[in-house]
Amino acid sequence: MRFSKNLNLLKQLIALTLFSSFIATVQADILDEVEHGYADNNGVKIHYATVGEGPLVIMIHGFPDFWYSWRHQMEGLKDNFKVVAIDQRGYNLSDQPTDESSYAMPNLIGDVAAVIRHFGKEKANIVGHDWGGIVSWQFAFALPEMVENLVILNLPHPNGMARELANNKEQQENSGYARAFIAGKSTDPDIFFGLPMNPQTLSGWVTDPLAREKYVEAFGRSNFDGMLAYYKQNYPRGGSTNAAPSAPRLNMPVLIFHGLADTALHSDGLNNTWDWIDADTTIVTAPGASHFVQQDAAELVTNTLKWWLMARQ
Repeated sequence: MRFSKNLNLLKQLIALTLFSSFIATVQADILDEVEHGYADNNGVKIHYATVGEGPLVIMIHGFPDFWYSWRHQMEGLKDNFKVVAIDQRGYNLSDQPTDESSYAMPNLIGDVAAVIRHFGKEKANIVGHDWGGIVSWQFAFALPEMVENLVILNLPHPNGMARELANNKEQQENSGYARAFIAGKSTDPDIFFGLPMNPQTLSGWVTDPLAREKYVEAFGRSNFDGMLAYYKQNYPRGGSTNAAPSAPRLNMPVLIFHGLADTALHSDGLNNTWDWIDADTTIVTAPGASHFVQQDAAELVTNTLKWWLMARQ
């Protein structure tokens, strides 16, 4: 009996070791495989990491994050797509303008357009998470001719977000951190959920210790004032409970992922999304996954994203 238990324990340890080695190999492969470069948007350099060949996929991270957030999806898509994961302005290796207005939405949209043109393309598949999701929605509204397919992770359609901010008390409470970011400064000792902003606190959400080291390094190169400028310049302030949806209608296919354990963005914001899009709309929820669904439910997101994009090429 004891031998059987020890044998089972040994098998579990071997399986865990093999899995850990696989994860480490995947991370090392992506870091070794990607090519780095810069696109220029009116003098602001936007850093990107790219891997693979095929239809162009642009991946846009949120807060606080950088291009490496997409490592699992880059690994999964590289055999069929040219995947380009950017550092948004203010983050990691991209330029970090000091003027707060430099982070206004037209400039963020321009960064994405500059990356697409840098690769000699007229359009791309756009994938965005969190603030990258906000930029992706707005990019699709402003330049729909440059969007082949739109993929959003944990960021409701702006109409749904506005509705929830106006009517949903839970979402209003969840957005308290954003109001603090808008009113505060990066040097405030409690600005980041009661903690100071520094590379260690900003990377506290990263559960993989190997990845966290990369995040600490990236945030050490980032501009904290720039991070907050996204909120100060662009975060929706809510509105009248009777406000009518105002965002333009979209005519490209849309795929939405949402981690249901997200404590910042309520899943009720997804309701009626299909009423604002004149193309097929797919919504995939991930129970147990938090705000960073591309990492918490990496296999679900990667496999679904690959299938969905390949079905539309």
